[in-house]
Amino acid sequence: MPYPEMMVAPMREDLVRIGFEELRTSDEVDQALQDETGTTLLVVNSVCGCAAGAARPGIFLSLQGEARPSKLTTVFAGQDLDATERAREYITGYPPSSPSVALFKEGQLVWFLERHRIEGSSPHQIADALQSAYAEHCG
Repeated sequence: MPYPEMMVAPMREDLVRIGFEELRTSDEVDQALQDETGTTLLVVNSVCGCAAGAARPGIFLSLQGEARPSKLTTVFAGQDLDATERAREYITGYPPSSPSVALFKEGQLVWFLERHRIEGSSPHQIADALQSAYAEHCG
């Protein structure tokens, strides 16, 4: 059963206010992730404490550098069920994980940050990992 929208709205807003497009349907996910131009960052957002404490702040910090993805997108695990399930179909080779961050280049998954790499990390460590991925794939 999804959490009440009133409870998750501020967590959604954390990413939307910094430029992320919410993907709330499977069709929206397909349109965003089948884009064969540029790079797309997909954040699988969640109510998890590590999402609030480290992942979302780390993602924000990561976007302050010069290299960055051309498109910023997000799905909300446990809320937008069809969209999250479809997004996970694009994240091949990894078990479902939330929060998590996927980077796609020209429609192909090129980098993934799983929850177990987020837990116990500081926002700055997450930002550093993301900025390294951006430097490699978003140039």
